[in-house]
Amino acid sequence: MRKTAILVTIAFFTFFNASSQQTPSSLQVKTINGIIEGLHESGIRTFKGVPFAQPPVGDLRWQEPQPLKNWSGIRKADKFGPRAMQKPLFSDMQFRSNGVSEDCLYLNIWTPAKSAGDKLPVLVYFYGGGFVAGDGSEYRYDGESMARHGIVAITVNYRLGIFGFFSHPELTKESPHHASGDYGLLDQSAALKWVQRNIAAFGGDPKKITIAGESAGSFSVSAQMASPLSRNIIAGAIGESGSLLGKQSTTSLSAAEEIGEKFAKSIGAESLKALRNIPAEELLDAASKPGTRFPVTVDGYFLPKSPVQIFEAGQEAHVPLLVGWNSEEGNYRSIFGKDSVTTENYNRSIEKLYGDNANGILKVYNASDDESLKQAATDLASDRFIGFSTWKWSDMQSETGGKAVYRYKYARPRPEIFAENGSPVPGSASNGASHSSEIEYAMGNLPTNRVYNWQPEDYKVSEMMQGFFVNFIKTGNPNGLGLPYWPAVKSGGPADFMYINATTGAEKEKTRDRYLHLDQLNSVR
Repeated sequence: MRKTAILVTIAFFTFFNASSQQTPSSLQVKTINGIIEGLHESGIRTFKGVPFAQPPVGDLRWQEPQPLKNWSGIRKADKFGPRAMQKPLFSDMQFRSNGVSEDCLYLNIWTPAKSAGDKLPVLVYFYGGGFVAGDGSEYRYDGESMARHGIVAITVNYRLGIFGFFSHPELTKESPHHASGDYGLLDQSAALKWVQRNIAAFGGDPKKITIAGESAGSFSVSAQMASPLSRNIIAGAIGESGSLLGKQSTTSLSAAEEIGEKFAKSIGAESLKALRNIPAEELLDAASKPGTRFPVTVDGYFLPKSPVQIFEAGQEAHVPLLVGWNSEEGNYRSIFGKDSVTTENYNRSIEKLYGDNANGILKVYNASDDESLKQAATDLASDRFIGFSTWKWSDMQSETGGKAVYRYKYARPRPEIFAENGSPVPGSASNGASHSSEIEYAMGNLPTNRVYNWQPEDYKVSEMMQGFFVNFIKTGNPNGLGLPYWPAVKSGGPADFMYINATTGAEKEKTRDRYLHLDQLNSVR
């Protein structure tokens, strides 16, 4: 008996010592630049604040991301890096990063892989925020839930606002590519290259990288598909609400340079050197004044032509695309303003917006009575904001992309908000699915958002939507066991799309005439 006890004790300590020796090594990963050490969190290995380029500070402000320098020893990857320079603009952004900084080019990895040879599919997610806010540390983008479904999940930081999209003739002149602007998009591209080179060490498959994003992140996905710098890295793409294929989504290099020169003069900066010497906070303050905007630029390098021209020519990434938008991306009040909801006011508003083209808009966004006016105005507001550009993207990819396109319409309204006393606020539930409301559902992150009184039905919708995403990331097709059948888009006519709500199923597109009409207006105005 005593002999057995001794053997058990020896076995226990042998196992314990082996485990204690193996655990640190399993958390240490050798990248091409050096060794990093992450954490075990709930059975998932996480690596936070992993650098993928040199800090874009000093003379590197407004340069394309530069290759990372090697380091010796072991670099800790146990906390999120700083978020890009930004103002606190959106109340729904809950960060875990430690402040803002120009030194922001970091990514975060969640991997369930047990070894480097697992070759799991990879998801790279770009955050939204209008290219002026957002961060890879936000709870709603957390990769743990995706990792539990067998996916290596990654969030990427990129430069924003004036730091990410500023163009100027001096910048164009100093660039080896004779381009300026689009630094935030170049950051994303550099991150994709880093992932391609390093992700095998984390158990990911560099040949199965799916990129995804919402709002500005979705715009980013369309940009990376269009760019010759990134399109050959991508195996699949997911876009949630928005693309660069809408009206005035990009600007020419000359126009962007003019915007940059005007801004520089407004703050008394007579040279590029002077601009680079301005403290980051001071520059952010100056660039945050109303009316100041730095658009995505057709710079001749990252984007050699406009995204529409690239997709028309079939020069985009030929990969499967899962794409869609929400039922209430815009509010009817953006059409009516402060006016009461009447047919007379609706007609007057459309005439102000569209002039001689008002009758055509009234025909396709028609309302038969006062009761249907809100819905018609909501539909128009949603399409003007983001619905049309998303439709255009899916339609063009189905025509020239050579791979399957899967389109969705997300319509699950958020439930009631919790009050400070912990009880639901009556009447606070949404009427439709507002902009960005699908993120927590799709990423399996409802529990990370304590603002809403999630119901069992919400978790069912989330399970279904995440199931579609997981299948698509793994196979390029959202279909799988236990899910409604999702047909691919057929080009050239009314398409099938997946209507996602408490009751989910495929439906025929009934509003193609709207988008064809908007497309015609965009091409002639």
